[in-house]
Amino acid sequence: MPEPRVEPLAPTPADPADLEREAGLARLFELHYSSMLRLAVLLGADDPENVVAEAYYQIYRKWRRLRDVEAAEAYLRSTVCNLTRMRIRHLQVARRHVENPPEETVVSAESAALLRDDQRVLIDALQQLPARQREALVLRHWLGLKEGEIAAAMGISGGSVKTHTSRGLAALTQAMEARR
Repeated sequence: MPEPRVEPLAPTPADPADLEREAGLARLFELHYSSMLRLAVLLGADDPENVVAEAYYQIYRKWRRLRDVEAAEAYLRSTVCNLTRMRIRHLQVARRHVENPPEETVVSAESAALLRDDQRVLIDALQQLPARQREALVLRHWLGLKEGEIAAAMGISGGSVKTHTSRGLAALTQAMEARR
């Protein structure tokens, strides 16, 4: 019995908005993926690759609603901060309800490659800080953001940014001096 012949689908013309979104996201990925991955690692995400992938997915879904395509990086950064914070909270709640103690966290190869040995002591001290202080310090000193950008990324006021940064620096300095 001969197989039925299937006609190939005629290519449909691509929507210019879809082409623009694809090109914009490709540029955004190329320019900022590694810095977003570093941000997730420094904020304490246990699965930074998944956090960043989710952030890119969210911006992909909302691309047409962006008022300014130039603001996509700030939106992406804010999304990575929020997703990391949500996952850390979820893990804290989940660990409270587990009967067995949590196993030691294994750092992924990608995360380990991003950090040099001389930075490990600093990262360990940074991980001991409260989440808001850690976020403020990472956004300020690793990404070099200004107070207003940090406030937007964290969803807090400028005064709170100053408070978290100051307290975080004081605690980090104390922790680093204690390790000497």
